[in-house]
Amino acid sequence: MKKSFHFVSIGLLTIGVLSLILMPQLWVPEPILVLRIGAGASIFIFLLLIAFLLQIFLAGKALGQKEFQAQLDKANRHHEKEHLQFIRRLDHEIKNPLTGLHTAFTNFIEAHEGGERNQAKDNFYKALGRLTRLLRDLRKIYDLDSQVIERRPIEISQLVKETVEATQALPTYVRREIKVLMSTVPWPLPVVTGDRDLLGLALYNLLENALKFSDNNEPVEIRLREDGHSVFIEIADKGTGIPPDEQSSIFEDLYRASNAQHVIGSGLGLSLVRRIVNLHNGDISLRSINNHMHGSVFTICLPTKNQRKAG
Repeated sequence: MKKSFHFVSIGLLTIGVLSLILMPQLWVPEPILVLRIGAGASIFIFLLLIAFLLQIFLAGKALGQKEFQAQLDKANRHHEKEHLQFIRRLDHEIKNPLTGLHTAFTNFIEAHEGGERNQAKDNFYKALGRLTRLLRDLRKIYDLDSQVIERRPIEISQLVKETVEATQALPTYVRREIKVLMSTVPWPLPVVTGDRDLLGLALYNLLENALKFSDNNEPVEIRLREDGHSVFIEIADKGTGIPPDEQSSIFEDLYRASNAQHVIGSGLGLSLVRRIVNLHNGDISLRSINNHMHGSVFTICLPTKNQRKAG
């Protein structure tokens, strides 16, 4: 197409030149205004202007294509960087439990006493459990990227209640205090639309993180409110908090904060939560401090059923 425009421009200029030469010989018009510009010169100037405009159009189009290609190259480089970063993190996360499995198996073989063999067996199952959780969470993320989610009315208050009950039924958290603070006046929370199982998984992951990273004697709060357009779910804890310079990366795949390396986890829980929230046209944000005061507040914002219809 670019060559075609060039040929058109050259053709127009050629016709203009011929008009400038031949028109005075073929036709002498009666003068109306004495401007001393012949018909051939007029045609030449007109076609020259068109050719000039065509060149401007081509130059603008070429510039636009260069800018588009530059943006595309930048996006590709960013994607490649994220992909390599993911591979490095995955290698690290898989290497640790595999090393643990190898060490525990070696200790089990070489152990002579029952106590040592039992300890080696426990370490073996812990490393196996960590690897199993990592592969399970990877599978969940893959499934999310390839499946169509359900869209059904959900009462968030009831879903939160069920999630809290299921979490406190686990032996690890049976004695933990979980407070639910809910806005019910002058009306109850509105209904949201989405996949009940996925939203339940997102709430469970956030709640488990809050419990896991805070002391056993510290309560965890879940706060529910609405603003007429969205439902807000806040899960707050008094845990270790997240360093400020790491908070922007906390939702990335396999990312683990520097002060959370000692806690068992796959590094995929928050990434999974973000994907689920995004699939529901929602948003998730974080407020966290880890100085003389410490703690974190994760806030999920979901559009209400009526707001979704209005949009």
